[in-house]
Amino acid sequence: MNLLKQTIDDKGLIENLIPQKAPFVMVDKLIHFSEEKVITGFTPTPSNLFVYNSKFMAAGLIEHMAQSVALHTGYQYFLKNEPAPTGYIGAIKLAEILELPTADQELITTVTILHEIMGVTLVQIQVTCNGKIMANSEMKTVLAN
Repeated sequence: MNLLKQTIDDKGLIENLIPQKAPFVMVDKLIHFSEEKVITGFTPTPSNLFVYNSKFMAAGLIEHMAQSVALHTGYQYFLKNEPAPTGYIGAIKLAEILELPTADQELITTVTILHEIMGVTLVQIQVTCNGKIMANSEMKTVLAN
């Protein structure tokens, strides 16, 4: 069940929900939130750190996926009125980059929480652009205590 009443696209609020700060923010929209899933959006600009020759590079896609997970955690803590902990990528089991999106194209990313125990979260991630799959990943994130 989506716990969001409407999409959050306030850049200031989004930045408060994740540990990264500009110019290293790779999420700009929270579309769906539930305990088991988050859907985020991001439109890389031509001046983005990870844009080269008008393409959003693989490293940017991976960072965007990780920040989508961080946005899930950050919003979870926001709902509890608590500060969000800092998290790290613990392991990337799979990172499949199928196509590099062009700058100024919106990415829609779905993160499915597979397991969450003692600060370790195993997730499955899919990034799409204009309905086409750009990347898939499976990663573990770990919260710092």
